[in-house]
Amino acid sequence: MTTVLNENRRDLLNGLSELGAGVLFQQTLPRHLVHRAAVSEVFLTNLAATRDGTFQVGAQWPRSHQFFGPKSRLHDPMLLTETIRQATLAIAHEFYEVPQGTHFVMHEISYEITEEGLRLGCRPADVVLTAVAHSIRKRGKTVAGMTVDFTCYRNDVKVGSGGVSFRCITAATYARVRGDHIDATVVTEKQPAPVPPHLVGRYQDCDVVLAPSAMDNLWLVRVDTDHPVMFDHPVDHVPGMMAIEAARQAALLATGSAEGVPVKGKFSFEHYIELDEPCVVAADTAAHAPGDGRSSVRVKFEQSGRTAVVGDLELLART
Repeated sequence: MTTVLNENRRDLLNGLSELGAGVLFQQTLPRHLVHRAAVSEVFLTNLAATRDGTFQVGAQWPRSHQFFGPKSRLHDPMLLTETIRQATLAIAHEFYEVPQGTHFVMHEISYEITEEGLRLGCRPADVVLTAVAHSIRKRGKTVAGMTVDFTCYRNDVKVGSGGVSFRCITAATYARVRGDHIDATVVTEKQPAPVPPHLVGRYQDCDVVLAPSAMDNLWLVRVDTDHPVMFDHPVDHVPGMMAIEAARQAALLATGSAEGVPVKGKFSFEHYIELDEPCVVAADTAAHAPGDGRSSVRVKFEQSGRTAVVGDLELLART
C-alpha cells in the first residue's frame, strides 16, 4: 500500500509541471514566511495552492551568493535544500494556518538534483517546485506536523526532488523542551582554528565550519554565531542548514575532493546540536561503481554521548 501511495504522489507531482507557466519571479515572498531576517536570503518568489494539499512554488537562484556560491560553473546544490526548507515553512504558514512564533522541528530533509539542473547560465535560475503535503498530524484543530514532497523543474524540465518531515510546537512548549539551552550563546572568538578553507572548497576561514581533530575522518564543529547566512538571526542551537553544510565539508574532506558537488543528500535529525557543547563529526566513505565519478559518504554528528544528526551524501567529482 505504501508503494502505491508513493507512486500516486509521484504521478501527481509530475502532472503539475505544465502549471509552471503561471509562476512569477518578480519579487521575493515576505521574509517572515520563510523565517529569514535578511531579504537577500529569501529565494522564494511565488506560492500558490493548485488543489487540496498540492502547491506550486517559484524560486530564483542567484548567479552569485556570498555563501551558496557557484562552483565549476554549477549552482550550489544547497540552494535547492534551502529552497525546500523555505517552501515548507511558507506552505505551513499560508495554507495550514500555522501561526508565526511556532517552532518547526525538522526530522528529515532530503534532496537530489541533476548536474544539468545546476548549470550556471547567463541569468539567475528561475525554478518551479511542485509540492504535495501529506501525513498531516493535528493536535486538536492545530497542525502539529506533516511531510511535504517536492519536485523541482527548470525550463519545464524535471531536474530534482526532495522532501521534508517536521513537527510544530508552540513557543511555550519549545521553552519547556529547551530548558536552560534556550539562553545558550557561544563566543565565536574562542572557536578552534578551522581546517584550511581550500580543502573544503571555501575561500575564507569564516565559511569553514569544521576544525581538525587528532583522529582521521573526525572533526570538531565550529560555531560562528556571527555568520550572516548560517546565523541569519539568533537561535539557541546549531541550525539545520549549518549541520548540512558541516556534513558537506566533512564529505569533501573524507573524499579528498574539495571541488566535489553534493548532488544528493538525506539527513535525519535526532537531537538538537547545542551551541555550548563540543560536537564531533565523523565521515565514512562507501564503495561506488567504478568510473561513474561519484562518491557516497555517511556523516554522523555526536554530542554529549549521543548521535544528533546522520547524513548520507552523494558527491559528483569535479576538476
